[in-house]
Amino acid sequence: MKTEKIQIFDTTLRDGEQVPGCKLDKQQKLTIAQKLDELGVDVIEAGFPISSPGDFEAVQAITKVVNKATVCALTRANKKDIECAAQALEFANQPRIHTGIGTSESHIKYKFNTTQEDILNRAAEAVAYAKKYVDDVEFYAEDAGRTDNAFLARVCETVIQAGATVINIPDTTGYCLPSDYGSKIQYLKQHVKGIDNIVLSCHCHNDLGMATANAISGVVHGARQIECTINGIGERAGNTALEEVVMILKQHQELGFHTDINTILLNEVSQLTSSTMGMFVQPNKAIVGANAFAHSSGIHQDGVIKRRDTYEIIDPREVGITESAIVLTARSGRAALAYRFKNIGFDVTKNELDLLYQYFLQVADVKKEVSENDLHAIMHTFSQNKRISQTV
Repeated sequence: MKTEKIQIFDTTLRDGEQVPGCKLDKQQKLTIAQKLDELGVDVIEAGFPISSPGDFEAVQAITKVVNKATVCALTRANKKDIECAAQALEFANQPRIHTGIGTSESHIKYKFNTTQEDILNRAAEAVAYAKKYVDDVEFYAEDAGRTDNAFLARVCETVIQAGATVINIPDTTGYCLPSDYGSKIQYLKQHVKGIDNIVLSCHCHNDLGMATANAISGVVHGARQIECTINGIGERAGNTALEEVVMILKQHQELGFHTDINTILLNEVSQLTSSTMGMFVQPNKAIVGANAFAHSSGIHQDGVIKRRDTYEIIDPREVGITESAIVLTARSGRAALAYRFKNIGFDVTKNELDLLYQYFLQVADVKKEVSENDLHAIMHTFSQNKRISQTV
């Protein structure tokens, strides 16, 4: 089945780094950027050059080590920002300037204290100015999620005429429902002149826990780029998680999309990002959490041991994890216990297993998790008692 490519725009080094306490130095940014390039992302948003000399230097350094991906720099809709970004991107093989302005009524009235017409003019001027420096210009309509669709369509048409190649439709506050966000993308596809000549991009935040769902809805309704971060890190509650959208598109082939991400590297890149930024990944995080492929319920364990896909829709090896984890707790059954004993070199009979299970429950009732050392101790106690019984 022929599928259509969805571009993956990674903003771990820009939006992701905005998390308090996650500031990276230049070398750390370079390390992550090189791994993202190896992962196969299409665009790396390397930073916001005018924000600080350090960020400018990091963006410039990243352009020299990234071989395949487009390197993107963020700006506001003003000439100084754009000039600074263009200078930082001087050595990039494929540079992109990402410029934009707020378009919602809230931003226009309270942030800029201006009018819709002024926003249109400033948007067009910014894109046209960026176009003097690079061919690839992405425009973001900040707070597009809460922007009136008719006005958003006018903004899009204006920046297309000014030379934009990509238009980012951010749900900046994470407000949209998936149906609303998808409808917004569909509206733009149907009402903006020239929309088929550019790429529409999803940039969703997770304030209500819907960033991934919104991004997928956007793609289904016509967007062809997803802006995301490793582990879903980012401002406030975070961004769309790269590993989630990539695996959704891979698992749901009926949607008709693919990415160029080498999914086997997902776990490695997740751990690198987590350790470098000092951002703990919650154990139940989809795809890359410690418990994503762990089973402790006896019913689930029995099913997985018999056939993995009874409870796992993803083979853990697809994302760089060697195997599923059978975690022994008081909720585990005999099948899991036998499986774990076999893994440490003990093949037990059914009768032995019934007896060993009673020893196991005594330990499991006082411990959250029964470890490999505990299993050896259980087997030792069982063997000793068995010998005593035989002697008597």
